[in-house]
Order: sequence, then C-alpha cells, then structure tokens
Amino acid sequence: MALIDGLADDNKRQTLLVDLTNLLDTQVAATSGISGMAIKTGYAVIKGISPGYCAGAIERLLPESFAALEPIWEEGLNTGDAVGYLSQNRSRTADLLLSITDIRIQKSSNSTIKGVYNKLRSSVKKHVEEAVPGLAQVIDKYTKN
Repeated sequence: MALIDGLADDNKRQTLLVDLTNLLDTQVAATSGISGMAIKTGYAVIKGISPGYCAGAIERLLPESFAALEPIWEEGLNTGDAVGYLSQNRSRTADLLLSITDIRIQKSSNSTIKGVYNKLRSSVKKHVEEAVPGLAQVIDKYTKN
C-alpha cells in the first residue's frame, strides 16, 4: 500500500492530522536559541492569524508530501526498519519535505505567511531534520492502522 492510499480513509486521515499537528506543536516548543525564538514567534503569529492554519496546511501538504516520501519510505521498508531508515536519512527526508513547502509557499497569496516562511526558511532545515524521527514514528503508526 502506498502512503497516500490511507488518506482516503477519513478516520485514519483525521488521526494522522492530529498526530502530525501535535508533532509540530512539540517540535516548535522544543526549539531553543535565537532561531528557536524566531520560529516560536513566527508560529505564534501564524496561529494568531488563523488558529487552524497549521493543521489545514498539513492536510493540504499531505498528498504531495507522501508522494515525495514514498520512495525513501519504501527503501526503509526494504531494510526492515523504515523508521530507523528515515531517521538515519534525516537530511534527505528534510530536503524532500521542504521542496514541497518551498513550492507551495511561493504560490501563496498570503503575504504575511509568505514573509514569515521566507524569514525562517534558512534555519528551518535543521529543525525539520530534528523532527524526522517523530515523523517516521507517526507514519509507521499510520501505516499499521
């Protein structure tokens, strides 16, 4: 089964969205330093403008993100440990995910969201890489349900 196939199941998709939104909240809360402060501030601005924006963005990005992640997830399955494989390939996984958001954000008509993203983009890869093990666990749970 391809990762994207499970999105047709509304219950499965909703559970996945909750888990991914919780992962995002946890990762943002755990950031530290100057870049962490900037990320927390940017995240608060986005949530202040539209509280459901992040969950909605995750949902909108899921099909493209899963399509991008499918080959690396399959490679991981072939090793017998997809979670470990994604975790070991954090940089590649982060690049795949960020390529999707980069394209999407450039098409956005919301100048505030676009501005916040563009200001944070240079430092965000490190944070996405840090989130990969949690993401891999969420995907693993999703594929087993």
